[in-house]
Amino acid sequence: MKKCLYCGEELSRESIVDFCRRCGVGVWGEKMFNAIVQNMEEAKEKGNLCHTDSKTSFEKDTGKIEKFSL
Repeated sequence: MKKCLYCGEELSRESIVDFCRRCGVGVWGEKMFNAIVQNMEEAKEKGNLCHTDSKTSFEKDTGKIEKFSL
């Protein structure tokens, strides 16, 4: 299950960003949020987006297991 980094709301697994629309607009504003999402979608379509689970990536890179909490 994928959740918003800010509020913990459940997100679609297909979501290109790791935050919900409400939080994204609240943090960056409507115009910048839309630009971020559009650029991420274009990068994904071109195959230029490497989207990984940061926890798994951290464990792989460091060999350490960290507990992440919001």
